[in-house]
Amino acid sequence: QVQLVESGGGLVQAGGSLRLSCVASLASGGTFSTYTMGWFRQAPGKERESVAAISRSGGSTYYADSVKGQFTISRDNAKNTVDLQMNSLKPEDTAVYYCAASRNMVITTSTLQYRYWGQGTQVTVSS
Repeated sequence: QVQLVESGGGLVQAGGSLRLSCVASLASGGTFSTYTMGWFRQAPGKERESVAAISRSGGSTYYADSVKGQFTISRDNAKNTVDLQMNSLKPEDTAVYYCAASRNMVITTSTLQYRYWGQGTQVTVSS
């Protein structure tokens, strides 16, 4: 069992930056480093989409084409955290951002492969 709590969302002007953080609480015996982690976002009227993902060790990452060079995902297995640094934000980045954990051994972008989800944090980018 994994509980995920995101923070760091807010309102920012276009061109600005935000850093999202996600802290994982695991049931007794659980190990954060056994989970592939991902960040997803969902804008009003749109499907939830993968934004970035990171392997269990942190050695491999994935980014959606729309955020390559703009967002950076990182994790600290000692602190049970995964962060998403978002730079040069655009109005189209406005969405609710979710942190998710998957038991997959390799990076996955499918929402179906992520069993645990945070409650989401709102990111609004004004033009």
